Amino acid sequence: MARTLPLVELEGDPRAWGLAHGTKARAQIARNVELYRQRFAYWTKASPEELQKRAEAYREVIARSNPDYFAAMEGIAEGSDLDLLDIVAVNVRYEILYSGFAARGMERKRSGLAVSGGCTSFAVAPSHSANGHLLIGQNWDWIPEVEGLLVRTRARDGTRQLAFTEAGIAGAKIGLNSHGVGLAVNGLVSNADSWSRLRKPFHVRCWEILAARKFDAAANAVSGETRACSANFVLAQAGRRPRIVDLETAPERECRLEATDGFVTHTNHFLDQDKLGIWQPLEEDRSSTFHRYARSQSLLKERVERGQKIGIEDLKAMLRDHDGRPDCICRHEDPARPPEERFSTVVSAILDLDATEMYVASGTPCTASYRRIALAPHA
Repeated sequence: MARTLPLVELEGDPRAWGLAHGTKARAQIARNVELYRQRFAYWTKASPEELQKRAEAYREVIARSNPDYFAAMEGIAEGSDLDLLDIVAVNVRYEILYSGFAARGMERKRSGLAVSGGCTSFAVAPSHSANGHLLIGQNWDWIPEVEGLLVRTRARDGTRQLAFTEAGIAGAKIGLNSHGVGLAVNGLVSNADSWSRLRKPFHVRCWEILAARKFDAAANAVSGETRACSANFVLAQAGRRPRIVDLETAPERECRLEATDGFVTHTNHFLDQDKLGIWQPLEEDRSSTFHRYARSQSLLKERVERGQKIGIEDLKAMLRDHDGRPDCICRHEDPARPPEERFSTVVSAILDLDATEMYVASGTPCTASYRRIALAPHA
């Protein structure tokens, strides 16, 4: 049965955001800390002492690269009454786990390792949407037991955000702000991924994107410096000159994909790994990511070719799609896999950047209703 995502209101400075986050989601944060402790052990085989060293190293990286993010983590630790390094570890869980995925994928290249769990993202230009608005979103496929939150924030400079995050993670990964900036993401795995590069973490970059007033500033949060691990970012900004770009990134290089047909979709494989100078440590015939990409492209392209606009209901139908199951867009747990390697759609979201509102389904969207939430609290 789908769980309702708590909506947490955050105001003030970053430490105040963190304190409220930690206090209001204390139980959920504690469960995520324990969940990730278990997953870190499974995927990385690192000892608790080694994992603490990694968190300590990233504590210094975050404090140096984004003091506001660090202050928010301190607030979360205080509010949840948990050790700061436990909170840091959850906030850099992308670097820790995706490094583990890459290493295990290279070890078990022929075993059919389902590493990144999924995620099907999209963006639709106003010229091709039924309501004339810029629409982005995704199915976020991840660990089914993870505890999520919706956060509605107001920063000191007046910027407001509405976004999804995991309990305990300061940086939201799917969301929009009052300047029309929107973000969706996909996990990617390459042979070059390593937490030990100690670069600005994935979730800090997400924080900076959703704090941006201008599209170029949002893009610079991704491409302004090299990365520890690969990732895909769908960035957009509504307005008089709407912009969409998909930034497919490896640690040292990046590739910009434009919405040339009025839309863009992405899943969990590189579209041009040779250009990025990496290779993917995934089984070559791993079908899920390739099928989800082809299917999402096909469903949207069919409407465009028929001269039809893409509406919110069309996007809901796409995100609920079961074609090719189990390799479908609406992802369900595979009971044949070990519990630690099971993934499913945890959250499904459609963001209307012009209306500054999002439609969110908690759980597989075929079983959960979409809830409309506006950026303005009483809209």
